[in-house]
Amino acid sequence: MTFAILGDFGDGFEFVFEAKPSPAGGSVIGGSHNLGLIADHLLLTGVAMSLALLVALPLGLYLGHTGRGSFLTISIANVGRAVPSLALIFFGIAFFPRTPEFVCVSAALALLAIPPIVTNTYVGVRQIDRDAVDAARGMGLSGRQIARSIELPLALPLIFGGIKTSTVNVIATATIAPLAGVESLGDPIESASVYGRPGQIGASMIVAVLAVIAEVGLSAVQRAVTPQGVRLERGAGAAERSRVPSSQRRVRTVP
Repeated sequence: MTFAILGDFGDGFEFVFEAKPSPAGGSVIGGSHNLGLIADHLLLTGVAMSLALLVALPLGLYLGHTGRGSFLTISIANVGRAVPSLALIFFGIAFFPRTPEFVCVSAALALLAIPPIVTNTYVGVRQIDRDAVDAARGMGLSGRQIARSIELPLALPLIFGGIKTSTVNVIATATIAPLAGVESLGDPIESASVYGRPGQIGASMIVAVLAVIAEVGLSAVQRAVTPQGVRLERGAGAAERSRVPSSQRRVRTVP
Protein backbone atom coordinates (compact mmCIF):
# COMPACT_ATOMS: atom_id res chain seq x y z
CA MET A 1 0.00 0.00 0.00
CA THR A 2 2.85 2.37 0.86
CA PHE A 3 4.50 1.77 -2.53
CA ALA A 4 1.19 2.05 -4.41
CA ILE A 5 0.66 5.61 -3.15
CA LEU A 6 3.86 6.70 -4.93
CA GLY A 7 2.64 5.60 -8.37
CA ASP A 8 5.43 4.73 -10.83
CA PHE A 9 8.08 5.52 -8.23
CA GLY A 10 6.33 3.15 -5.87
CA ASP A 11 6.57 0.42 -8.50
CA GLY A 12 10.27 1.21 -8.80
CA PHE A 13 10.76 0.93 -5.03
CA GLU A 14 8.86 -2.35 -5.09
CA PHE A 15 11.21 -3.67 -7.78
CA VAL A 16 14.21 -2.68 -5.66
CA PHE A 17 13.03 -4.45 -2.51
CA GLU A 18 10.70 -7.24 -3.64
CA ALA A 19 11.31 -10.16 -6.02
CA LYS A 20 8.50 -10.86 -8.47
CA PRO A 21 7.97 -12.91 -11.64
CA SER A 22 9.05 -11.23 -14.84
CA PRO A 23 6.28 -9.78 -17.05
CA ALA A 24 7.69 -11.96 -19.84
CA GLY A 25 7.50 -15.02 -17.60
CA GLY A 26 10.05 -17.70 -16.88
CA SER A 27 12.23 -15.83 -14.36
CA VAL A 28 12.14 -13.90 -11.12
CA ILE A 29 13.35 -10.28 -11.08
CA GLY A 30 13.84 -7.57 -8.52
CA GLY A 31 14.63 -7.76 -4.82
CA SER A 32 17.71 -9.82 -3.98
CA HIS A 33 18.19 -10.61 -7.67
CA ASN A 34 19.38 -7.01 -8.11
CA LEU A 35 22.49 -7.77 -6.06
CA GLY A 36 24.13 -9.58 -8.96
CA LEU A 37 23.48 -6.66 -11.29
CA ILE A 38 24.87 -4.23 -8.70
CA ALA A 39 28.00 -6.36 -8.32
CA ASP A 40 28.50 -6.48 -12.11
CA HIS A 41 27.96 -2.73 -12.35
CA LEU A 42 30.48 -1.99 -9.60
CA LEU A 43 33.01 -4.43 -11.09
CA LEU A 44 32.77 -2.70 -14.46
CA THR A 45 33.13 0.70 -12.79
CA GLY A 46 36.10 -0.45 -10.71
CA VAL A 47 37.97 -1.89 -13.70
CA ALA A 48 37.34 1.22 -15.80
CA MET A 49 38.49 3.55 -13.02
CA SER A 50 41.59 1.44 -12.37
CA LEU A 51 42.56 1.66 -16.04
CA ALA A 52 41.92 5.40 -16.05
CA LEU A 53 44.03 5.96 -12.93
CA LEU A 54 46.91 3.89 -14.31
CA VAL A 55 47.04 6.17 -17.37
CA ALA A 56 45.82 9.56 -16.14
CA LEU A 57 47.56 9.90 -12.78
CA PRO A 58 51.18 9.40 -13.95
CA LEU A 59 50.49 11.48 -17.06
CA GLY A 60 49.00 14.35 -15.07
CA LEU A 61 51.86 14.27 -12.56
CA TYR A 62 54.45 14.29 -15.33
CA LEU A 63 52.79 17.16 -17.19
CA GLY A 64 52.35 19.18 -14.02
CA HIS A 65 55.94 18.55 -12.92
CA THR A 66 57.57 19.38 -16.25
CA GLY A 67 54.96 21.58 -17.96
CA ARG A 68 55.95 20.04 -21.30
CA GLY A 69 53.33 19.33 -23.95
CA SER A 70 50.55 19.95 -21.44
CA PHE A 71 48.26 21.91 -23.78
CA LEU A 72 48.37 19.28 -26.53
CA THR A 73 47.98 16.30 -24.21
CA ILE A 74 45.11 17.76 -22.17
CA SER A 75 43.37 18.90 -25.38
CA ILE A 76 43.61 15.37 -26.80
CA ALA A 77 42.38 13.90 -23.52
CA ASN A 78 39.40 16.24 -23.48
CA VAL A 79 38.43 15.11 -26.98
CA GLY A 80 37.38 11.87 -25.27
CA ARG A 81 34.50 13.76 -23.68
CA ALA A 82 33.10 14.65 -27.09
CA VAL A 83 33.19 11.08 -28.44
CA PRO A 84 30.13 9.04 -27.37
CA SER A 85 31.08 6.09 -25.18
CA LEU A 86 28.71 3.85 -27.11
CA ALA A 87 30.56 4.65 -30.33
CA LEU A 88 33.87 3.74 -28.70
CA ILE A 89 32.43 0.44 -27.47
CA PHE A 90 31.17 -0.62 -30.89
CA PHE A 91 34.37 0.66 -32.52
CA GLY A 92 36.38 -1.65 -30.28
CA ILE A 93 34.06 -4.60 -30.95
CA ALA A 94 34.15 -4.01 -34.72
CA PHE A 95 37.91 -3.60 -35.09
CA PHE A 96 38.96 -6.03 -32.35
CA PRO A 97 36.42 -8.83 -32.70
CA ARG A 98 38.43 -11.27 -30.60
CA THR A 99 38.60 -8.88 -27.67
CA PRO A 100 36.06 -9.73 -24.93
CA GLU A 101 33.14 -7.32 -24.74
CA PHE A 102 33.93 -6.60 -21.09
CA VAL A 103 37.38 -5.31 -22.08
CA CYS A 104 35.94 -3.08 -24.83
CA VAL A 105 33.35 -1.57 -22.49
CA SER A 106 35.91 -1.06 -19.70
CA ALA A 107 38.32 0.64 -22.10
CA ALA A 108 35.58 2.96 -23.42
CA LEU A 109 34.54 3.94 -19.89
CA ALA A 110 38.19 4.46 -18.94
CA LEU A 111 38.58 6.91 -21.83
CA LEU A 112 35.59 8.78 -20.45
CA ALA A 113 37.21 8.91 -17.00
CA ILE A 114 40.71 10.00 -18.06
CA PRO A 115 40.18 13.73 -18.94
CA PRO A 116 38.98 14.98 -15.52
CA ILE A 117 41.77 13.11 -13.70
CA VAL A 118 44.49 14.35 -16.06
CA THR A 119 43.24 17.93 -15.91
CA ASN A 120 42.82 18.05 -12.14
CA THR A 121 46.17 16.38 -11.51
CA TYR A 122 47.93 18.82 -13.82
CA VAL A 123 46.23 21.86 -12.28
CA GLY A 124 46.82 20.55 -8.76
CA VAL A 125 50.56 20.19 -9.35
CA ARG A 126 50.97 23.48 -11.23
CA GLN A 127 49.21 25.53 -8.55
CA ILE A 128 51.66 24.43 -5.85
CA ASP A 129 53.80 27.26 -4.54
CA ARG A 130 56.96 27.20 -6.66
CA ASP A 131 58.98 28.39 -3.67
CA ALA A 132 58.29 25.08 -1.92
CA VAL A 133 59.41 23.16 -5.00
CA ASP A 134 62.55 25.29 -5.37
CA ALA A 135 63.34 24.82 -1.68
CA ALA A 136 63.05 21.04 -2.05
CA ARG A 137 65.27 21.14 -5.13
CA GLY A 138 67.78 23.25 -3.23
CA MET A 139 67.88 20.60 -0.49
CA GLY A 140 69.06 18.10 -3.07
CA LEU A 141 65.81 16.24 -3.80
CA SER A 142 65.56 14.71 -7.26
CA GLY A 143 62.68 15.41 -9.60
CA ARG A 144 61.07 12.07 -8.75
CA GLN A 145 61.41 12.73 -5.03
CA ILE A 146 59.86 16.17 -5.40
CA ALA A 147 56.92 14.73 -7.35
CA ARG A 148 56.38 11.97 -4.80
CA SER A 149 57.00 13.88 -1.55
CA ILE A 150 55.92 17.44 -2.35
CA GLU A 151 53.75 17.75 -5.43
CA LEU A 152 51.60 14.63 -5.08
CA PRO A 153 50.55 15.17 -1.43
CA LEU A 154 49.73 18.85 -2.00
CA ALA A 155 47.82 18.08 -5.21
CA LEU A 156 45.75 15.23 -3.70
CA PRO A 157 42.66 17.36 -2.94
CA LEU A 158 42.28 18.39 -6.58
CA ILE A 159 43.23 14.92 -7.81
CA PHE A 160 40.44 13.39 -5.77
CA GLY A 161 38.10 16.01 -7.18
CA GLY A 162 38.84 14.65 -10.66
CA ILE A 163 38.51 11.05 -9.47
CA LYS A 164 35.14 11.87 -7.93
CA THR A 165 33.85 13.45 -11.15
CA SER A 166 35.08 10.52 -13.25
CA THR A 167 33.63 7.91 -10.91
CA VAL A 168 30.15 9.45 -10.99
CA ASN A 169 30.33 9.73 -14.79
CA VAL A 170 31.38 6.09 -15.17
CA ILE A 171 28.68 4.82 -12.80
CA ALA A 172 26.05 6.65 -14.85
CA THR A 173 27.44 5.67 -18.25
CA ALA A 174 27.96 1.99 -17.39
CA THR A 175 24.22 1.56 -17.92
CA ILE A 176 24.89 1.29 -21.67
CA ALA A 177 27.04 -1.82 -21.20
CA PRO A 178 24.19 -4.30 -21.94
CA LEU A 179 24.05 -2.94 -25.51
CA ALA A 180 27.45 -4.59 -25.97
CA GLY A 181 26.50 -7.79 -24.16
CA VAL A 182 27.96 -6.89 -20.73
CA GLU A 183 25.69 -7.16 -17.72
CA SER A 184 25.12 -4.14 -15.49
CA LEU A 185 22.27 -2.20 -13.96
CA GLY A 186 21.50 -1.12 -17.49
CA ASP A 187 19.88 -4.51 -18.13
CA PRO A 188 16.52 -3.57 -16.56
CA ILE A 189 16.68 -0.16 -18.25
CA GLU A 190 17.34 -1.58 -21.71
CA SER A 191 15.17 -4.72 -21.45
CA ALA A 192 11.73 -3.31 -20.77
CA SER A 193 10.04 -6.45 -22.11
CA VAL A 194 11.72 -8.55 -19.42
CA TYR A 195 11.77 -6.16 -16.46
CA GLY A 196 8.85 -3.88 -17.27
CA ARG A 197 8.59 -0.20 -16.42
CA PRO A 198 9.07 -0.84 -12.67
CA GLY A 199 12.41 -2.45 -13.49
CA GLN A 200 13.49 0.55 -15.54
CA ILE A 201 12.58 2.98 -12.77
CA GLY A 202 13.99 0.79 -9.99
CA ALA A 203 17.32 0.24 -11.74
CA SER A 204 17.60 3.97 -12.45
CA MET A 205 17.04 4.66 -8.76
CA ILE A 206 19.78 2.20 -7.78
CA VAL A 207 22.22 3.85 -10.21
CA ALA A 208 21.35 7.28 -8.78
CA VAL A 209 21.94 6.02 -5.23
CA LEU A 210 25.30 4.52 -6.21
CA ALA A 211 26.32 7.84 -7.79
CA VAL A 212 25.33 9.77 -4.66
CA ILE A 213 27.22 7.32 -2.43
CA ALA A 214 30.32 7.69 -4.62
CA GLU A 215 30.01 11.49 -4.55
CA VAL A 216 29.62 11.67 -0.77
CA GLY A 217 32.24 9.02 -0.02
CA LEU A 218 34.92 10.46 -2.28
CA SER A 219 34.15 13.97 -1.01
CA ALA A 220 34.89 12.70 2.50
CA VAL A 221 38.15 11.16 1.27
CA GLN A 222 38.99 14.42 -0.50
CA ARG A 223 38.59 16.34 2.75
CA ALA A 224 40.57 13.71 4.66
CA VAL A 225 43.59 13.87 2.34
CA THR A 226 43.72 17.67 2.32
CA PRO A 227 46.80 18.65 4.37
CA GLN A 228 46.10 20.70 7.47
CA GLY A 229 48.24 23.56 6.19
CA VAL A 230 46.22 23.76 2.98
CA ARG A 231 42.98 23.86 4.98
CA LEU A 232 44.29 26.69 7.13
CA GLU A 233 45.49 28.60 4.08
CA ARG A 234 42.12 28.23 2.38
CA GLY A 235 40.33 29.33 5.52
CA ALA A 236 42.53 32.39 5.80
CA GLY A 237 41.98 33.19 2.13
CA ALA A 238 38.21 32.87 2.47
CA ALA A 239 38.24 35.12 5.53
CA GLU A 240 40.33 37.70 3.68
CA ARG A 241 37.95 37.65 0.69
CA SER A 242 34.96 38.09 2.99
CA ARG A 243 36.55 41.22 4.51
CA VAL A 244 37.26 42.91 1.19
CA PRO A 245 33.66 43.68 0.16
CA SER A 246 32.82 45.13 3.58
CA SER A 247 35.83 47.47 3.44
CA GLN A 248 34.84 48.53 -0.06
CA ARG A 249 31.33 49.33 1.16
CA ARG A 250 32.77 51.46 3.94
CA VAL A 251 34.93 53.37 1.48
CA ARG A 252 31.93 54.13 -0.77
CA THR A 253 29.87 55.48 2.12
CA VAL A 254 32.51 58.02 3.17
CA PRO A 255 31.30 61.54 2.10
